[in-house]
Amino acid sequence: MRVLEDDGGLCWDVVLGRESWGAFYVLFVPREGDDEDREARKAILGASAQEEASAELSRMDRVELLELLSGSVPKGD
Repeated sequence: MRVLEDDGGLCWDVVLGRESWGAFYVLFVPREGDDEDREARKAILGASAQEEASAELSRMDRVELLELLSGSVPKGD
């Protein structure tokens, strides 16, 4: 798990997830106590295997994670 602070100063836990049909995504979970109204968000990765997705996420820097966060959708969608 990684922690990402966005440009507004809010922190997110960043973890790798997998959809039931096999797609991998980055899951952004609001850190407890920051803003209780925020909801978890997700962004799909292009990886087709667990190791590939994990390596892709590990290589991402803060700027890349912020780009994914800005293009993410609520996890419930």
